[in-house]
Amino acid sequence: MRTERDLAERLRAIDRRGYPAYKSLRGVYDLGGLELSVDHVQGDPFAAPSQVSVMLPAARAGFPGELFDAPHRRVALEDLLVRRFARAAARVSFAVGGSGKSGLIATSRPGPEVLPRSACSVGADGSVTLRLEAGLPAHGRTVDGRAAARMLLDLIPSCAEEALVCTPRVGREARAAADLADDRRFVREELVRRGLVAFVADGSVLPRESGVSSRPMEGARPFTSPESMRVVLDLPHRGPTPGMGVRRGITLIVGGGYHGKSTLLRALQEGVYDHVAGDGRELVVTDAAAVKLRAEDGRPVRDTDISLFIGELPDGRDTVRFTTADASGSTSQAAAVVEALDAGSRVLLVDEDTSATNFMVRDALMEAVVSGGDEPITPFVERVRDLWERAGVSCVIVAGSSGAFFSVADAVVQMDRYEARDITDRVRAVCRELGAPETPRAPRFSEPGPGRRLTWGVAERRGRGRGGRTARDGREQRVRARSHGLDAVEVGGGSADLRLVEQLVDPEQTAALAQMMRTAAHLGLLDGSHTAAEAVRAVFGRLDEGGWEAVSEHGEAACGLALPRPQELYALLARWRG
Repeated sequence: MRTERDLAERLRAIDRRGYPAYKSLRGVYDLGGLELSVDHVQGDPFAAPSQVSVMLPAARAGFPGELFDAPHRRVALEDLLVRRFARAAARVSFAVGGSGKSGLIATSRPGPEVLPRSACSVGADGSVTLRLEAGLPAHGRTVDGRAAARMLLDLIPSCAEEALVCTPRVGREARAAADLADDRRFVREELVRRGLVAFVADGSVLPRESGVSSRPMEGARPFTSPESMRVVLDLPHRGPTPGMGVRRGITLIVGGGYHGKSTLLRALQEGVYDHVAGDGRELVVTDAAAVKLRAEDGRPVRDTDISLFIGELPDGRDTVRFTTADASGSTSQAAAVVEALDAGSRVLLVDEDTSATNFMVRDALMEAVVSGGDEPITPFVERVRDLWERAGVSCVIVAGSSGAFFSVADAVVQMDRYEARDITDRVRAVCRELGAPETPRAPRFSEPGPGRRLTWGVAERRGRGRGGRTARDGREQRVRARSHGLDAVEVGGGSADLRLVEQLVDPEQTAALAQMMRTAAHLGLLDGSHTAAEAVRAVFGRLDEGGWEAVSEHGEAACGLALPRPQELYALLARWRG
């Protein structure tokens, strides 16, 4: 291994040379107490930044083993260290000037979600590796060796010492993060044991600062559970904690506009992830496989059995193996239900505001005018009881304008000025008083068949090479993978629009999905011989066994990836346009 002196001498040697001279820095350097690795060097100061990592051995990092001896505690510690390094780097980024991205020092900047990230890994022995982006400084396209020496030998090591060493203060923060992770893990186990789909702790702050902010709203009313739905969980560190337990079955959330219905549902849909202390939703915990459904006009649907909801179409198209490049609201939502079940979800979250009306309900007056024989759509309200009773699929549904779901609901929660009230008994009494008819159940219920074997057309596969290359005419071609924020993924010659996949919460998850899709192509999982379920299992299995390196384009982990759920990889495959 080269030393700090070797790096300093090399930087002096390349000073004022052309920018490609930076490529000679690649390698690992012992800086005394930490190792600095230059993993990938950018092509010029205006290109994507270089990839650098620092590694502190366990003896230097100093974190006690009980803070990372279980996966959920390790993730909590890694998340804390990424946040600390990001804050330290922000104070010194661009401290050295130059052209383009010169002087940039940055790593992942997490939102309120606690996600496994490629930016940081804590080894089984307690060593800490932090990955970051660095804009190697230049003037024009000429190396600034002195500025680079300050970045690599001073600023980055100082950030690592500040952020990644277990001082008494950092130790307290790490212990608090581990305790909260233990408590959340306990809640998730209790959901299963008690037959719940979600838990919302009393005192949680659900409203956000704005529609584009994830920060809690100042002065918002803390959540209080209805007495009839209150459960008390004896958490390992926080102790007895009361909150609302949403039981398996069909739960309806109703109320007037702007009273908090969709706010509660959003907290539930994002409760599939852990959240940091101070977010307000750190003890809002939902079944980890729950899927938020919505209509997506114009999305593709391929070879999907939607016959449970869509019968014989006027144009004769097959709804047992339904395919379209431009789905309607109702067919897209029908497909989304089937895809969620295929992805292993047994909890569906639905908001009337983002659903296709003709998919959700069909009233008696419309039935009288347009007979059932002329309508191919079986509304969701006529299937939801059988989904629960015969397939074990729970639903949480927000409804604000139709009472059609009252007769099929097991529980009805009214949000009144952000206060939750259990009005189940009142709803049943009103239905009896008004003689409201029971919602009929549609006949011939059967779960959709297993996923079809599809060809996604990511790339022609005629051999394998490192980094997802495929051989064509004796040459190797790399399958390129890109993501665009939370909006889209492009891999090879195909793409997927993910703007309406609402449980993607971090752009780094989308970036990881792009690499997962590229990996699936490289492994030959998209050529028609595997189902979506098989492809998803294989990719996540590869990630579990080999870490981020196993799905990274150059075979080396770099910052910028965060773990999505298997359900989001299913969503990507389902929306793929090859």
